[in-house]
Amino acid sequence: MLNAIFGGKTRMNRFWSIWPIRLVVFFLVTMLAYGLCGSARFILKDHGYDFPRDPMALATAAAAIFFTLSSYWLLVRLTERRKATELEGMLPYFIKGALVGLALFAAVYGALFALHVATFKGFGSTADLAPALALSVMSGICEEIIFRGALFRIVEDAAGSLVALIVSGAVFGLLHAGNPGATVVSTVAIMLEAGILLAAAYMLTRSLWFPIGLHFAWNFSEGGIFGAQVSGNPMKGLLDTPISGPPLLSGGGFGPEASVVAVGVCVTLALAMLILAIRRGQWKPMHFSWRA
Repeated sequence: MLNAIFGGKTRMNRFWSIWPIRLVVFFLVTMLAYGLCGSARFILKDHGYDFPRDPMALATAAAAIFFTLSSYWLLVRLTERRKATELEGMLPYFIKGALVGLALFAAVYGALFALHVATFKGFGSTADLAPALALSVMSGICEEIIFRGALFRIVEDAAGSLVALIVSGAVFGLLHAGNPGATVVSTVAIMLEAGILLAAAYMLTRSLWFPIGLHFAWNFSEGGIFGAQVSGNPMKGLLDTPISGPPLLSGGGFGPEASVVAVGVCVTLALAMLILAIRRGQWKPMHFSWRA
C-alpha cells in the first residue's frame, strides 16, 4: 500500500523530488501531529486534567513527540529514500545542545541582573518544575523537527542556506505572534534569536539533536529555573527572579525573549556558529531549483 501511495524510485524522482510538494507534505504532517496532540492537552485541561501530573494529560505530550518524530522519519524514508541521518547521535548532541542552551540563558539573565532589570529575591517553587520539563522537551523536539528538520532543511537544499535562514526564521517568528503578550518586537526577536540561532546550530552539526537540546534547555532554564515567562506563558521557577523595567530591556509581557539583551546574546552566538559552519563547508550557496 505504501508503495502505491509513495511510488517506487522512478516515481519519486518525478514527483517527490519537486521540493515544494515535499515541503508542504512534511510541514503539514508534522504540524498536524504536533498540533492535534497539543489541542488534546488543552481539551483535557478544560476537563480538569492537570498537565503533566495526570497520566492522560502527560500522555498527550508523549504522543506529540512520538508522532512528530515518527512521521518525520517515515517521510524521509519514503519520499527521499534515505536514512534520517540528522536524527542520529541523539545523546551526545542533545547533551551538548542542552549545555549551550543553559549557558546561553544564564548569560542573558546575568546581563539582566547587571542592568538591574532582574532581581534575585530568593528561592522560588517546584510547583511548575514538572510542567516546565515536560513542555520544554515536547516543544524542543517537535518544533525543531518541524522548523529545522522539515522547513529549513528542505528549503536549504532547494535555494541555499541564506534563503532557508530567512524563510524558516520568519515563519518561526510569525507562528509565535499569537502568543500571550506578543508584539511586533517580540515577533522580530523570535525570528532573530531563535530562528537564526537554531538553524545555525543545525547547520554547524547537521544533527537535529543539537538544536533540540539547545531549544529544550533555553525553555527549561527560562521557565523551570528562573521562573520567567516562556513566550508569554507565565511559569514559576526554582528561583524567584522577577523582571521589571522598560519593555525593550525586560521583554514586557512576552518575557525576556523579547528583550534586546536576549536578541544580542543569541545573535552573537548565531553569528559565531554560522562562521564555524562556513569554515567547515556547511554553508550552501544561493541557488534555485524546483527539484532537490
